[in-house]
Amino acid sequence: MNNNGEELTKLNINWYPGHMAKTKKQILQDIKLIDVVIEILDARIPISSQNPDIKNMIGSKKKIIVLNKCDLSDQKENDKWVKYFEKKGIKAILTDSNLGKGMQNVIKAVELIMNEDRNLQQVKGRIGKSIRVLILGIPNVGKSSFINRIAKKSSTQVGNRPGVTKQKQWIRLSNNIELLDTPGVLWPKFQNEEIALNLAYVGTIKEDILEKTEIAFYLLKFLMNNYRQNLIIRYKIQENELEKLIKESYNENEKVVKLMELIGQKRGAITTGSKIDEEKIAGIIIEDFRKSKLGKITIEKVKEMEEV
Repeated sequence: MNNNGEELTKLNINWYPGHMAKTKKQILQDIKLIDVVIEILDARIPISSQNPDIKNMIGSKKKIIVLNKCDLSDQKENDKWVKYFEKKGIKAILTDSNLGKGMQNVIKAVELIMNEDRNLQQVKGRIGKSIRVLILGIPNVGKSSFINRIAKKSSTQVGNRPGVTKQKQWIRLSNNIELLDTPGVLWPKFQNEEIALNLAYVGTIKEDILEKTEIAFYLLKFLMNNYRQNLIIRYKIQENELEKLIKESYNENEKVVKLMELIGQKRGAITTGSKIDEEKIAGIIIEDFRKSKLGKITIEKVKEMEEV
């Protein structure tokens, strides 16, 4: 972190391991077998967690958007995102894979979107054909947890590291729906630094690619501008204390550094010589966000997307 508050190092993200290129080729093959695509997004960053390659990969296949981890995101923004996608003609459903919220709504949406096709099949005498559904999503959106919950059993390997689903497998649901899981796949090049940062906030991009202090700096900058009250409550900061800092004649980046130092003092993240332990406080801020200890937060707002 630059203690003078200057702009931090420009991000240079290079992420496209060989297994992701292989997965993309496999998905293109699997698409031929399925009827409906369910794309799972992180409700906190619906656009950044949407692989831009998927639109071309699935072509004209029927599609449903699942906004997972809605328990961690801002409820007002959740509702706006559902309407945003539906205006584009795409059914969007809020889910919480940990508690099972929204699972039945997803099943109903699959059945509804396939009603016309199934009626045509019945006319042709093809009764009882399974609906084949492909589950797509980038690493760390909760894909495996979603499948485990909707299948009501532990069908895939789940872990806290991005992309731990090991192999392709079909999972049959009781109502004649078959799900095909795929490993999470990113895309060759991020369109901009903001997308890379958003993915870093939620843990999709590992900290050996982006420095923890840089992630925390930009996250705190966003929170200071959008969820200031959440910071006050979580870190027991006095409102007049924060307002005084905000009104100081520092530039914005300097204010973020000062705020991080203040949080470090509140949390006792002090090194020898009474200096702030930047690594420690950065880790605290990032983990507090990821575990929703800072409250329900949405990074990407519908209004901002509509203005682009």
